[in-house]
Amino acid sequence: MRVAVLGAGVVGVSTAWFLAKMGHEVVVLDRACGAARETSFANGGQLSVSQSEPWANPRAPWQVLRWLWRDDAPLLFRPRLEPAQWRWILHFLRECLPGREHRNMRQMVALGLYSRDAMRLLREETGIVYRRLSRGILTLHYSAAQLAAAERGAARMRELGVDKRMLAPDQLLALEPALERALPQLAGASWCPDDESGDVHLFTRGLAEEAAGLGVAFRYHTRINALEAVDGEVRAVSVTGPDGSYDRVTADAYVLALGSHSPLLTAPLGLRLPIYPAKGYSATVPVKSLLAAPMVSITDEAHKLVFSRLGDELRIAGTAELSGYSSSLNAARCEALLRRGRALFPEACDWDAARFWSGLRPATPGNVPLIGKSGIGRLYLNTGHGTLGWTEGAGSGRALAEIISGLKPQLDFAFCGL
Repeated sequence: MRVAVLGAGVVGVSTAWFLAKMGHEVVVLDRACGAARETSFANGGQLSVSQSEPWANPRAPWQVLRWLWRDDAPLLFRPRLEPAQWRWILHFLRECLPGREHRNMRQMVALGLYSRDAMRLLREETGIVYRRLSRGILTLHYSAAQLAAAERGAARMRELGVDKRMLAPDQLLALEPALERALPQLAGASWCPDDESGDVHLFTRGLAEEAAGLGVAFRYHTRINALEAVDGEVRAVSVTGPDGSYDRVTADAYVLALGSHSPLLTAPLGLRLPIYPAKGYSATVPVKSLLAAPMVSITDEAHKLVFSRLGDELRIAGTAELSGYSSSLNAARCEALLRRGRALFPEACDWDAARFWSGLRPATPGNVPLIGKSGIGRLYLNTGHGTLGWTEGAGSGRALAEIISGLKPQLDFAFCGL
């Protein structure tokens, strides 16, 4: 079967690789100059199954109201005269119901564990080097109330098959000595030893090279204009090539892996995808003291930030901004990343040499991605992974390749159209 994959981020490239391994002819289309140049370029670096907890929960609406007008808030909502934004918010509020939260978490964990196995397979087969650290992920908690909530969350994770442990401050320090300065502020931490960190950009570039070796054709600098449908099924993709010329790409199946831009392509076909961009920020800072910089990936839950060591650099990432499709940088939010980094690890980095980035994460209201048949003939979905595209990318690619190949993925997940 000939398959056209739209999007060369970690989700699209993973899908292409697994499709090629299953014997399909694959072409990947992307407007950028190479793989992983947009949302998969400079994220937080965490492969974090233990962080598979939906944003949408009974506590979320009150948190958002408290943060509403703060430029440096972990979640920033900028109201717009845009129906898609308000539809998304209404669906988000529905997903905050307790029963919905548990259902969504169960699916996210199942996909995360499946993806962890798929990543292991990819590493063994390809040998890609991507600054991987397999020291787990620590989540910091600053008060007794936060710690009690984390204990309840860890218990739920263990019930779902994720090894998440509670650590006292002295155990935390033994695991990550760089947190010594912050220790007096901490009530404790939770730790998932099976989580990892690594550079998603390096990984995706390496996987694209491996996929090309399997015969996958990558067409970069190619703008995707529209899906052309006839009689309820996609027959071609209209594209503009690097030289400005018009072309039509035809295939037996089409995979939509364009993240936040996916709804823009399906809307003209009458398919309204519940995805809205949640802009995230990151700062990449050179490490100047090996002893003062952390080696264990860290989640600062109170500030909704993550810290990952990527070779001789420290990546600080997080926040979410619901403000449309702009990728412009907000100086206050950039400074909030560095302010927290300096507070935890003041001597670790050359803070004046930080490089800032933003990416549009494709968020569904319940944080569960859309994977499977779209309801439009020949069109498949692999999009809406939110903050967990790196965590879920390999498994999503493998699962969709299995579906296209007529197989049933072995995990408890509500695939579209199945």
